[in-house]
Amino acid sequence: MASLFDLTGKVAVVTGAGSGIGRAIAFALADAGAAVVLVARRAGTLESAAGEIEARGGRAASVAADVADASGLPRLAAAAAAPFGAPGILVNAAGMNPRESADTITAQAWESTIALNLSAPFFLAREFVPAMRRHGWGRIINLASLQSQRAFPDGIAYGASKGGVCQLTRAMAEAWSSQGINCNAIAPGFFRTALTAQLFDDPAVAQRLAAQTAIGRNGRLEDLHGIAVFLAAPASDYITGQTIFVDGGFTAK
Repeated sequence: MASLFDLTGKVAVVTGAGSGIGRAIAFALADAGAAVVLVARRAGTLESAAGEIEARGGRAASVAADVADASGLPRLAAAAAAPFGAPGILVNAAGMNPRESADTITAQAWESTIALNLSAPFFLAREFVPAMRRHGWGRIINLASLQSQRAFPDGIAYGASKGGVCQLTRAMAEAWSSQGINCNAIAPGFFRTALTAQLFDDPAVAQRLAAQTAIGRNGRLEDLHGIAVFLAAPASDYITGQTIFVDGGFTAK
């Protein structure tokens, strides 16, 4: 049974790995045996995280890059493959939420949100697919959201992008899973991260969100460890094109 969740010998790239959900997933994959390449814009934060993984006995490297810059993705892919070889696992966790209303959001904010949350996961994955195809094995894990299904105030661009992630995940699976490359998405509920800090800074709001779950609490980053390893590991060999909600039952109520 342990071999189903063993990532020894695998190489993973995690975007948005400098903080929050991306960082938590990077640590989980490293703990499961993968060599992990952490990607985000801030080099210092990445180097610190990579150092922590190595201090725990894992293998890690970092690449500072803006994944929303489509022209730079070939260079990013080459840099990510340099430390440990061609990645077989890609986690697209980088994201943004401008929190602007439908009446006030600018075209620039809309386009930036779509570029980072929806376009980057596809075009970065496409850089790694040829090597995955040659090996006959790959895992792509996208980050969806409660807003993939639900509308929240001041979330029109974010919600549109995350709704798109669910369909993108299905389309990636249709395109590549017959070649051994599975693609799934994780849709987290409310977790305290840089994107949600303003919600959790208000205890009344945080408690109200917790009360909307079936379990009765908001998410802890370690709640994402198991699902991330599962979707990256042989245990999920026959699962593709799915969005799995890790939300304490928020969407069940």
